[in-house]
Amino acid sequence: MDLKQVLGDLDKESYVDLLSNVIGEAKFVQNNPPDLIPEEDRVSKHVMDVLKPYSTSTGEPLIIKHVSYVNGRGNIIVEYPGSDEDKVVSFVGSHMDVVPANPDQWDFDPFSLSIDGDQLRGRGTTGCLGHVALLTQLMKRLAEKKPKLKSTVVAVFIANAENSTIPGIGVDQLWEDGYLDRLKQGPLYWIDTADKQPCIGTAGVIYWTIQATGKLFHSGLPNKAINSMELLMEAFKVIQSRFYEDFPPHPKEQEYKFETPSTMKPTQWSYPGGGINQIPADCTIFGDVRLTPFYETSDVMKKLQEYVDDINENIENLPTRGPVSKYVLPDENLKGKLTLSFVAGLMPGIACNLDSHGYRVLYDATKEVVGSVTPFSITASLPLVRELQDQGYDVQLIGYGLMDTYHANNEYCLLSDMSQGFEVFASIISRLENDN
Repeated sequence: MDLKQVLGDLDKESYVDLLSNVIGEAKFVQNNPPDLIPEEDRVSKHVMDVLKPYSTSTGEPLIIKHVSYVNGRGNIIVEYPGSDEDKVVSFVGSHMDVVPANPDQWDFDPFSLSIDGDQLRGRGTTGCLGHVALLTQLMKRLAEKKPKLKSTVVAVFIANAENSTIPGIGVDQLWEDGYLDRLKQGPLYWIDTADKQPCIGTAGVIYWTIQATGKLFHSGLPNKAINSMELLMEAFKVIQSRFYEDFPPHPKEQEYKFETPSTMKPTQWSYPGGGINQIPADCTIFGDVRLTPFYETSDVMKKLQEYVDDINENIENLPTRGPVSKYVLPDENLKGKLTLSFVAGLMPGIACNLDSHGYRVLYDATKEVVGSVTPFSITASLPLVRELQDQGYDVQLIGYGLMDTYHANNEYCLLSDMSQGFEVFASIISRLENDN
């Protein structure tokens, strides 16, 4: 069967109509707690409006489940049944939340769809509402054309992908509750990358905080203070240096075409305030480790704690700044101290199996439709993909937005790229059917 011929091309008008509706909800699905809590059901309502007429409740083939763990923040699982219960192809990972957007920094309204030639512009067009709309169109077209397939085709739209520090809402809980168990029976395509090429690797992420505790005092008498800011700056320089010694560029990073090796860096700084003439007693830096999948996150966490413990035990040896800068006040039996904490949201990276059947099908479908195949890896992170791979799922990564606009101001995707994505999905299903 040539499913590409059966399904035809993407209905661009229908796709743009749906995308316009879901981008219109982007303001309400920004994910940055505690200030911004997304309401993903605003998006799922538009998806359900398109697909419900083709559901089993109306005598049509689609099996639709709305699974919600938090009010207003549901996930959607859509199945087009095949004749062989042992064969499944799934498209997972397209999420209904977005990263925040500041309209003052955009050249157009981020919270409504605008069109400029081939560009579809707005927050979520690339990451990841454009894919939500695309897979909705795929499932709708399957239900309209009703091809007789051996494989069941499954699409899973998820909540809470853009801030996984709050667990138990999205794909993690779906997995825990067994909703994804059947997807082990065939390739699982995670649809949340970009540039219409196979993404063959991602990095793990470890979110951390390091707090320095010193002694507050008047800045005119720095000899009586332990400057927590100086302590933290010098200590973090040591921690970073040790990290890069222990986790250097890995040889397999070149094979998987990672742009950067593993990194550890601060991203935010916090202090308690007070007068500009006060030396603060406490300050904290927040940051992350982005770890290529050839290292284990547990090893890094253990090492980071060792670095901090060693600095605390030998704080007298830490470099100081200026003639009276110090981290120990012997007369007061007082020492500065570092405290390391790990923030929820840990994710390991993935190196996709390049010898798997799922990858070969994706490779061939991409070459057929796009015309060339240039796999790549990124040090961004995706939730659950490594855990699924470790449990025996054939996880492959692909997406049809634009990496240059991913999470960026003035985000957009190309309608032509999304159209090719529709063709690749059809080609994947067709190839799997012909292989069976």
